[in-house]
Amino acid sequence: MILRKGNTLLLERGAALVSSAAVVGRKEGEGPLADSFDRIVRDPYAGQKSWEKAESELQKQAVTLALQKANLPANEIDVMLSGDLINQCTPSCYAAAPLGIPMLGLFGACSTAAESLALGSLMVESGAAEHALCLTSSHFCTAERQFRTPLAYGGQRSPTAQWTVTGAGAFVLAKEGALKIKGVCIGRPVDMGVRDVSNMGAAMAPAACDTLTRFFRDTGKAPCDFDLILTGDLGSIGHRIVGEQMSSQGLPLGERYEDCGLLVYDVKRQDMHAGGSGCGCSAVVLAGHVISKMKQGLYSNVLLAGTGALMSPMSLQQGDAIVGIAHLIWLSTC
Repeated sequence: MILRKGNTLLLERGAALVSSAAVVGRKEGEGPLADSFDRIVRDPYAGQKSWEKAESELQKQAVTLALQKANLPANEIDVMLSGDLINQCTPSCYAAAPLGIPMLGLFGACSTAAESLALGSLMVESGAAEHALCLTSSHFCTAERQFRTPLAYGGQRSPTAQWTVTGAGAFVLAKEGALKIKGVCIGRPVDMGVRDVSNMGAAMAPAACDTLTRFFRDTGKAPCDFDLILTGDLGSIGHRIVGEQMSSQGLPLGERYEDCGLLVYDVKRQDMHAGGSGCGCSAVVLAGHVISKMKQGLYSNVLLAGTGALMSPMSLQQGDAIVGIAHLIWLSTC
């Protein structure tokens, strides 16, 4: 049963997250979370002829590993919810085609991992699906080519710029299991007039504050009720903004608040400027690091507010503001 409280949907039984897999690139494999990833692919082409095909290959590998861990064949998955950053989600479409699974293609920008898990959990809780597969990816080279400048230009990076994570995260949801998704808060588009494509953190932070505030208001929960509160990929700029804004609203997040874009890299040693970003950022941090910690009993209740910048090459070329969004899921082993 799904209980609605304001803008938050609480899952009475909870959709179980029974397996996950994280496949990442070389730079991510050199970061502090390397041991939590299932596979590190050091070739940016992943043995393919283009970066876009490489991104599809990362998705295929993540799906294979997640299904193996769940001991499920592809034909027992009722629905696949998948997305990425590239036009019309082409890496996801090509990764899904050989599987023969009914698919819902999603675009939530860098919030897509949380969006797919939110929708998948609602489908499992409602009985619309017995098993759901949630899949998300990004690739530094594909994102730079689409949204910024070709890598061959060697363009100067702003101090506020973030590095798009090369990686794919896959998750299998089912009705029974110890790790549950207990709640969902769907994000609202927030436009604060930010136009700087090199400052994603500032564009997305207000949306994260909006979703977190609504969740706490709707549920009566407080930040101290959670062991870890994560935003998707705000980096150092957005992380600071969220911390300050939540404190000003009487909801200080404290040291339990982290950002996936600051966890996935050693920002100073790897020279990541403001941190990591991309659909794959929160996907691989959750699929690897966070779920591992929850299975070890180090975290019992975790909030992930997956953040995204809802822009396109066209909107950037026309000088439009960058609209932010944040979808939230509540994971629990209690």
